[in-house]
Amino acid sequence: MQTTFPQLLLQHASQRPTAAAMREKEYGIWQTLTWADLAVMVEQLAGGLHQAGLRQGDHMIVVGANRPRLYATMLAVQSLGGIPVPLYQDAAAAECVFPIVNAEVRFAFAEDQEQVDKLLEVQESAPQLAHIYYDDPRGLRNYDAPGLRSMDQLQEDGAAFAAAHPAFFREAVAATRSTDVGAMFFTSGTTGNPKGVVHTHDSLLNRARAGADFDHLSSAEEVLAYMPVAWIGQNIFSYSQWLSCGYVVNCPESAATATIDLKEIGPTYYFAPPRVFEGLLTSVMIRMEDASALKRKMFEACMAVAKRVGPNLMDGKSVGLVDRALYALGNVLVYGPLRNNLGFSRVRVAYTAGEAIGPDLFSFYRSIGINLKQLYGSTETAVFVCLQPDHEARADTVGVPCAGVEIKVADNGEILVKSPGLLREYYKNPEATAEVLTADGWYHTSDAGFIDAHGHLKIIDRVKDVGRVKGGAFDGALFAPKYVENKLKFFPQIKEVVAYGDGRDRVCVLINIDFDAVGNWAERRNLPYAGYTDLAQKPEVYQLIKDCVAQVNADLSQDTLLAGSQVSRFLVLHKELDADDGELTRTNKVRRGFIADKYQVLIDALYQGKTQQFIETQVKFEDGRTGSVSATLRIDDAKTFAPVKAAA
Repeated sequence: MQTTFPQLLLQHASQRPTAAAMREKEYGIWQTLTWADLAVMVEQLAGGLHQAGLRQGDHMIVVGANRPRLYATMLAVQSLGGIPVPLYQDAAAAECVFPIVNAEVRFAFAEDQEQVDKLLEVQESAPQLAHIYYDDPRGLRNYDAPGLRSMDQLQEDGAAFAAAHPAFFREAVAATRSTDVGAMFFTSGTTGNPKGVVHTHDSLLNRARAGADFDHLSSAEEVLAYMPVAWIGQNIFSYSQWLSCGYVVNCPESAATATIDLKEIGPTYYFAPPRVFEGLLTSVMIRMEDASALKRKMFEACMAVAKRVGPNLMDGKSVGLVDRALYALGNVLVYGPLRNNLGFSRVRVAYTAGEAIGPDLFSFYRSIGINLKQLYGSTETAVFVCLQPDHEARADTVGVPCAGVEIKVADNGEILVKSPGLLREYYKNPEATAEVLTADGWYHTSDAGFIDAHGHLKIIDRVKDVGRVKGGAFDGALFAPKYVENKLKFFPQIKEVVAYGDGRDRVCVLINIDFDAVGNWAERRNLPYAGYTDLAQKPEVYQLIKDCVAQVNADLSQDTLLAGSQVSRFLVLHKELDADDGELTRTNKVRRGFIADKYQVLIDALYQGKTQQFIETQVKFEDGRTGSVSATLRIDDAKTFAPVKAAA
């Protein structure tokens, strides 16, 4: 059925007016917004925006955390035939200039004072940005910039307009078409300016429906919306599928309370990138380190059973009576309380995407009874390309093609996709569009992989990142940096890893420690430290990380294909990799090439056999100031293992 987002809103408001559409936690209390309430809010905002001059085809940026009025604004823009363009709320002002200028944006929704300040700064480079509407008035009382108004005022104007023109809103919504542009998402711009990915209502809703049908989603689901709306993953789960299925979207009070709010809501459908699952596991491990010896032993014993039995139970395989009884006991003592503590006691389906998840991390969650699965997709494919069926979730694949998707593998190993969810184009960038979309409708993903014997897609790495070791003990061996990085990041002490080795005689890595986890570890050993830089260079910390690297190398040596990816040398960086410093994208993906240029002196030192190297690095603080961090970094050799030969 051909439909649009605003049409679905009115459908829910008509059929289920008193059902909860959204909840927002404010001042510690959950406030509920019904579908009827939401429809009225959208009608009023649409009327206000129409009066302000927003017309069909106009772009309006929305920047802020997940809030009912932000979602209502997107719906209001779409009701008028306009195009919402979500931007990352933690992006610096300079990062917002290109999208606003490129899309000729005249209207903006800003959540609070921080975002207003950013947009007012942007106006110097983008004077066409004439209308800025803010949601939270705190700190903005004395602002008198031209075109700056509150959402309350906009809504009041719209209410008056709706009263005078009662048929306008429904007529405008009825005029929207599924083939109209529904939203635009800007890529992270790792290799140049960001690209505006243009999606229609149909491409987004088609994929939302495909995902919902695959996992039998209904209006009974509860979802927590806490990731940036500018990330298409969050947008699909808490906007496209929300309107498609009619379930409840819950907005946490703030990023700081998201973990607490997760426990209070107890979502049934959950989505997060691997970094979030890594962080949750790290918090668990920190707490267990602080537990009594008896509790630690009980946890370790139960987790040993879970690791052996849990995945088989999740996959519907037969398990021995004794193992089933031991697992049931572990469920009472450890797994059940742990799921409850994480906020996952009601989760029916949990997905991770955005980048590959470490196999050990993946297995941990499934072993304690959480139906964690992987999916494969991107901004350009409206997320849903491959999904893992229940009982077929594996750490080394990303599932089977979902409804409407065709996949083929090019001669160079690149995955090509044909799907109803493909982008229409890159906005004002026909050259880039032609590079990724073939004339017969195939999309170049830039990912290398293959379809296995069970019909599941297996992703190795980015095509441009997969390489070969040249020279040394592993000459000619396959090198897959992301695979190595993910195995190391399973350890709670390691937060981020950047691996190098293509065309070199060995693999070397730069490592970020997890400051909370390693700090807790150091405090329990009475190891004093004066901040991240000092802690990272402690000999004891290096030995801790060295043991982690050795374990990963031992695992890699068992894999005949990737044994050559073992880490030969490593160092612990003196600062955390940060999106504000350009080292990560806004979705926290490593910008490998940028880091290679920025830390060239460290990479050279690793490969030249040095044992230490001085470096000074410029950093940007949260308040916008810049400074520098310097240190003499230690460089260590790692223990490597001879590849295990396959049995004849």
